[in-house]
Formats: sequence, C-alpha cells, structure tokens
Amino acid sequence: MTDKYFPGVGPIGFEGPDSKNPFAYRYYDKDRVIRGKRMEDHLRVAVAYWHTFCGDGKDVFGDKTFDRAWNRGGSSIERAQMKLEAAFEFFEKLGNPYFCFHDRDIAPEGASLAESNDILDRIADQAAAQMQRTGVKLLWGTANLFGHPRFMSGAATNPDPEVFAYGAAQVKKCLEVTHRLGGENYILWGGREGYETLLNTDMKREGEQLGRFLTLVAEHKHKIGFKGPLCIEPKPKEPTKHQYDFDTATVYAFLQKYDLLADYKVNIEVNHAQLAGHTFEHEIAFALANGIFGSVDINRGDTLLGWDTDQFPNAVSEVVLGMLYILKAGGFETGGFNFDAHVRRQSIDVEDLFHAHVGGIDTLARSLIAADAILTDGQLEKFVAERYAGWKQEPYAKMLAGKMSLEEISAHVLGQKLDPKPRSGRQEMLENLLARFAP
Repeated sequence: MTDKYFPGVGPIGFEGPDSKNPFAYRYYDKDRVIRGKRMEDHLRVAVAYWHTFCGDGKDVFGDKTFDRAWNRGGSSIERAQMKLEAAFEFFEKLGNPYFCFHDRDIAPEGASLAESNDILDRIADQAAAQMQRTGVKLLWGTANLFGHPRFMSGAATNPDPEVFAYGAAQVKKCLEVTHRLGGENYILWGGREGYETLLNTDMKREGEQLGRFLTLVAEHKHKIGFKGPLCIEPKPKEPTKHQYDFDTATVYAFLQKYDLLADYKVNIEVNHAQLAGHTFEHEIAFALANGIFGSVDINRGDTLLGWDTDQFPNAVSEVVLGMLYILKAGGFETGGFNFDAHVRRQSIDVEDLFHAHVGGIDTLARSLIAADAILTDGQLEKFVAERYAGWKQEPYAKMLAGKMSLEEISAHVLGQKLDPKPRSGRQEMLENLLARFAP
C-alpha cells in the first residue's frame, strides 16, 4: 500500500461505538454477519470516482477550492494516471470493495472519438492492473453524455441525429470497457435528456429517439455477453428543466412502453427522489414492488436548498426505511450503495474525503443494524400484515383475483348488509416504534 497522496492516513479499521478515532469505523464491521450475510456483502459500498477524485470545489459562483496533488501539472493523460494511483490508494485505505466511474472521469477526451477510445483503453488497462493488485471491483460504469457542449440539447433526445449517433458510439465503448473490467452493472443517466422549453421541442419524437437508443444499448449488451442489468437513474430536473426520467414510476412506464423491462432496472438516488417530491423509501418501495430495483446512489439533499447538493448521508432516520425495504426483499443482487456525494467546498483537505466516507459508511452500517432489529422485532411487519388480512378471506380473495363481477360484489355487499367502520392506521404508534430502533 502506497502513502503518496494521503500521507498520515492508515487503513481504516473497525474500533466499535466507543471509539473517538475519526479515522475508524464505529459501526461498519465488514465481517459482522446479519441474516446470513456479511455486512460488506449487504452494503456493497462503492466510491464515486467523479466527485471524490475529479471534484475541485468549483460552483456556479466561484472557482475551484481543492488543490489535489493528482490534478497538478503534466498532460491530461499523466493527470489521469496520477488520479488512478490516488484512487486506488484511497480505496485500499478506506477498505471499500467497489468503485464506479464515468468514462470521462478516468480518461480525458481526445481530439476525436477514436482518440478518446484509445485513451480510455489505455487507462482501463492500468485500472485493471490496480484492480487485480487490490481486489477492488467495479460496481458500474457509465458514459458522460452531458458534459461536452455537443450534448447541450441531450444525446439520445438531441434534434441532431449526428449527436445521437456520437452518443450511441460513446456508450458502446464505455459498455465494452465496463464489461472488460468486470463491471456488475451499467448505468445510463440522462442528465440532459429532457427539454428547456416546449416551444422548440417535439416530445413524441424525442421519446421515440430515447426508446430506440435504449434498445440499441440492450441489444449490444447481449451481443458482447454483458450479464449485469442496465440501469436508468431517475431525476426530475437540473440541469434540464424537465427530464424524461422524472422518477422511478415514469421510468417504469417508459420501459413498459418500449418493451425494455427484461434488460433495465433503476439506479435510485436519494437526492433525486427528494427533488421529485418523493422520499428515498418511496422510490425503493416502488422499484421493488415492480421488479426494477437495481442499485442506489446514497446521498442526501439540503431541505433549505432546492437543488442537487449531493451531501454525504449522516442520519440513520433518513436511511433506515429504504434499508428496511431492501433487506426485507433479500438485499442487492448486483447493485450496491455508491457515494454519489462530494465534500463541501470549504472542506479542502484530502483528509476530509476520509471523514466524509467513514461517516457515510457508518451511517449505512447503523441503518442496516437498525433495519435488521426492526425485522427481528416483528411488530411493524405484524401490524401491516394484520391491516391487510381481510383480503385473504373469502369472498375478498376471490374478488381480488378477478373472479367476481361488479354485480356479484354489489350483491355481496347488499346481501350481507355491510357497513364497514374505519380502522386506525396507528401512524404515530408506528413512528414511535421506528424511533426506538433509529433515533
């Protein structure tokens, strides 16, 4: 293990809840077994390459504040190589099992797509060597189809067919590189697949373009033998005024329309759920209920700000219900929790990257422990089961199965002289119960 980019920070270990060491896990004991699975295998934590190693602290009102050693001097390719070295030093010290990236995070863009592809291949070869050396795996890869000016009007939904074709070619390459590196999923985030104004937008045509684009990607996935799911990452707005992947329900309807449910799932982000007017647990529950749950970008927003602040999670109460649904459903298959989060603009020291990730990982660990305790206690599950128990009785089971007509249902109500009385949902009692496990 090198000590070049993060001197003075050793491997982060588990020291227990009483530890005062800021460079130690208090709850994340990767080998602790919960419901027959190690904590590391439950959480499948991934570091996001873009925020952690590409972020420079710049915002719309001010220049960069981070002066990272791996982003200083040399050519763009040399800086990419230094960034890769720094990333794997960080992974080794943090102890996370996965990372994830955009193609332009790990390799700079060249003067042409052919040159960009060549650079990506060269850096990917170096990444493969680092992965072999450290055992760190790739949770997912994705193509950046939003940063370059060519994509200002989208990629798949762009009115210019040449941009559509360029974006498709870029995804082809990134999917192949992800496959070569053993990536377990592939993500498509349509950051600019939407519109700023309907005055210049043909929504029907753009929907058809997006459906064709996603179909092409699914076809190529099978052609190259990539076994993992393709995941859409929903987001309602920002940078585009209205994005077509508004939320999980919108994505589900779109996948149904274009017959893509066999190949696509969703990668849910907490902050995006909040921007859509939902909760994290709502998006998780909907995805699980409809068989499209894939992976999670774990972060949080700021309730006082109306944009995507991408902060690290630090409150068990905000994570535990989503964790509960995931745990109850059996956990991740190929997905995991990736920290699509960045340190604040004033957190300028490299040590702050460790503080952020250690706190976020411990928050996930505490949420997992709390979710397991809630399920073990059983009171919440029992209440919900009893609330719907009447549907198991006849004739209501028959009614739900579609074996009774409206006339027959009406005859039952009239014949039995039904006069159902309201029953309490006991929300406050259940909130108190939850607070006992996740204060």
